[in-house]
Amino acid sequence: MIQTDNYNMIFKRKSIRKYKAEGLSPEQLKDIETFLATIDPLYPDIKIELKLVDASEINNLLPIKAPHYLVVSSENKEGHFVNIGYILQKLDLFLSANGIGGCYVGMAKPSKSLDTLLLHPFIIAYAFGMPDEPLHRQNLEEFKRKTLSEISSSSLHSDLLEVARLAPSATNSQPWSFVSTQSEVHIYRIKRNVISAMVYDKMNQIDMGIVLRHMTEYLIHNNFDFTLTNSTDLSVTEQKGCLYLTTLTLTL
Repeated sequence: MIQTDNYNMIFKRKSIRKYKAEGLSPEQLKDIETFLATIDPLYPDIKIELKLVDASEINNLLPIKAPHYLVVSSENKEGHFVNIGYILQKLDLFLSANGIGGCYVGMAKPSKSLDTLLLHPFIIAYAFGMPDEPLHRQNLEEFKRKTLSEISSSSLHSDLLEVARLAPSATNSQPWSFVSTQSEVHIYRIKRNVISAMVYDKMNQIDMGIVLRHMTEYLIHNNFDFTLTNSTDLSVTEQKGCLYLTTLTLTL
């Protein structure tokens, strides 16, 4: 295993929902544990726990039968859902690069016995294993995504926003919106109505971490200098129909 050119998986990866029954080898699981320890979080001050378990420790309401799961628990702090998406998408790209399928499972829960062992409140489970369906997309046309013009206010930074456009999201809701200037990209989450927010709010916050990981992977791969900051400018933070997340500033 240990393929580290994970960036190119952005253009090929897909969520895998059919798995072979046999589990990964102990060596593969050890490699995954080692990789998890290297993942950079978005918010290092938020304590999290990433626990590898087998299917017997998970109650899954969806018809996805994977041999392995990553169970994620976290402190309840501002940004913790976004932080988890940012971490898990790094794993998602790594697994895809190494021949292993994975899928976010928003309707899975840990068993009662496992839940009592978690260091923090349970957030989400991520299913993984050897795929029993094609692991990668063959071309970009297989991505069912909004167009760039539907998610961005301009054509600035189109290459960066293309990798954002390809990010996975809960029920393919693609809850992101971008406003670009020559040196900045302001990142927003689209507001949901009260009823749908009750169902999707947590997952859409995780989605924002996922899309942010795609964007930072692009910038690192292409040797851009950048920073993530939170604007206090009301003309930036107050956008109709959107919730402001952060601003990505490029050093040009």
